[in-house]
Amino acid sequence: MALHGAGCLARAAACAEEGLKARIEAIAAMPLFAVSLLGAACLAWPLLPGGAPGWTRSLPLVFATLMALLLAELLLRRLDARRLSLLASLVAIECALRLATSADIEGFSPVFFLILCAGYVLGPSFGFLAGALALFMSDLATGLLGPWLPYQVFAAGWLGAGAGLLRRRPGAGPWDVARVAGWGFAGGYLYGAVTDLQTWTFYYQGTPSLGWHSGMSSAELAAAFGRFYIATSLFFDTFRATGNVLLTVILASPVLLALERFRRRFTLEVAA
Repeated sequence: MALHGAGCLARAAACAEEGLKARIEAIAAMPLFAVSLLGAACLAWPLLPGGAPGWTRSLPLVFATLMALLLAELLLRRLDARRLSLLASLVAIECALRLATSADIEGFSPVFFLILCAGYVLGPSFGFLAGALALFMSDLATGLLGPWLPYQVFAAGWLGAGAGLLRRRPGAGPWDVARVAGWGFAGGYLYGAVTDLQTWTFYYQGTPSLGWHSGMSSAELAAAFGRFYIATSLFFDTFRATGNVLLTVILASPVLLALERFRRRFTLEVAA
């Protein structure tokens, strides 16, 4: 009887601990959710009545959004000094890769591979910051500031965040590589579609059949963008998606293992 009672108490304690962990994770995910919601609203401005402000006004908003998420991660202590140093190092490597391969090979760039791996091992918020800051800082370093920047920043951020959502348990085995490769393939099209919104609305505005026109219905928007995407971007995005898969299959296992070692060193685990 005493053993049965002790077992019930242990199960109740375990359930309470799991519930507490779930609540903590939900609170920790709120900053990233808010940033993503704001980014989606900003990038989908053709669907909204009244249009949107010029791109020069959106750049400070993008910077403020990234700084707000960075500050939230610091306040929640999910990003301590060691993880911040790792984030800065990864962003520097990603910037160097992007600058060294400034002429993308038919849409493919090796920078996406490191964003995927960082997000998968270190979590959605870390992955979002790794991707978004890499695109923001590399464009800033080269002076390539324009209406495309907010789209690139959020698209790369969502690529890293999505990889973090796929993680089930610590590891760098074949199934982990397969998950990263699968998301890298899908993310290649996602990144292209998000960034194409800027090209479509900025450069193709008013173009018959393919372009965007103010006042279009949702069905007309979807149909016109679909025609534009297939005609102008599908080939390049397929090359990007395939390149992500190949690079992940070849290099992901040692990179994931190295990042996992960093994560374990930077994470304090208390045994019950």
